[in-house]
Amino acid sequence: MRTAKIVLLTLFSAGVLATFAAAAVIYAGVFNVAATEPHWALTSWVLEKARVRSIRAHAAGLAPPPGYDERAKLVSAVGHFSEHCATCHGGPGAKRSEVADGMYPEPPDLKEATRRYTAGELFWILKNGIKMSGMPSMASDGDEMLWATVALLQKMPGLSDDEYNDLWMQAQAAGDHGGMNHGTAAADGTKGTDQPSTASQPDGARHKHSH
Repeated sequence: MRTAKIVLLTLFSAGVLATFAAAAVIYAGVFNVAATEPHWALTSWVLEKARVRSIRAHAAGLAPPPGYDERAKLVSAVGHFSEHCATCHGGPGAKRSEVADGMYPEPPDLKEATRRYTAGELFWILKNGIKMSGMPSMASDGDEMLWATVALLQKMPGLSDDEYNDLWMQAQAAGDHGGMNHGTAAADGTKGTDQPSTASQPDGARHKHSH
């Protein structure tokens, strides 16, 4: 019994000292928050575990609705993706913006992300975003658009540049230039009409438009 008390007291004391040490490091400004400075290995491990476990717990029970991956839904989603996702993550035939190169953590390759997360987890990420990562919440797009985007992401690992380009061209023909409710502000402060952008067009689409 005496040995157990000593062990518990030692662990408690170590925890208290570690807490004070961490507080001192933060208060003194030793921890560098610059995006040009990678996290310490321990910090990266803690943040990675916290993110994965949090997403898994909060997305538990989320399942895609019937028909979420129909062709028409994919066409709608690719317009949204090209306008609001490819800028940071890139996509088939589309390079990500140079702005993303200066972000930390670096926006992940979505082909790898779809292998790592379930459909429900991808939906949760899109809808809620992730703190301190640059990933915004897209809840204003509506669940139907987000599930369609999940379907597109799941197909992306096997999607060729030409197949993605065909979807994108169909989206443009249908007038699907995006889905996020973030129109350009007008002079009176109200939201104006979103204008289609060519910034994230697939290279093949740009080539077609140039002829």
